[in-house]
Amino acid sequence: MKSRESVVRLRRFQVEDKRRQVEQIEGMIAEFDRMSDELEVQIKSEQERTGIHDSNHYAYSTFAKAAMKRRDNLRASATELRTQHETAVAELDNVLEELTKMEMLAERDQEREQVAAHHKSNQVA
Repeated sequence: MKSRESVVRLRRFQVEDKRRQVEQIEGMIAEFDRMSDELEVQIKSEQERTGIHDSNHYAYSTFAKAAMKRRDNLRASATELRTQHETAVAELDNVLEELTKMEMLAERDQEREQVAAHHKSNQVA
């Protein structure tokens, strides 16, 4: 019984750890998307300011080129994080399933102990 309680506590810890990991990844994705959107606005503003929209033009803004590179890097990182997020969510689901099973087994063990104690007290009386 005690070992099962230890396993349940371990699973609960793992669930909370996975939840934190999922939330952290979600926060990073949101931040990268926000930064990417801000860079997109800055790029468009710079293009309007200079009047040159073709990034291959010889006089294209170096600021806009650098911002495009940063934006593209952020988008690539966000895409990679989305893959990590899918994996983390799947791992969370697995740990939650294991926790549920262990809690059900622990509950069943506790019910058995209560029934055994009840029978024992009835036999003594």
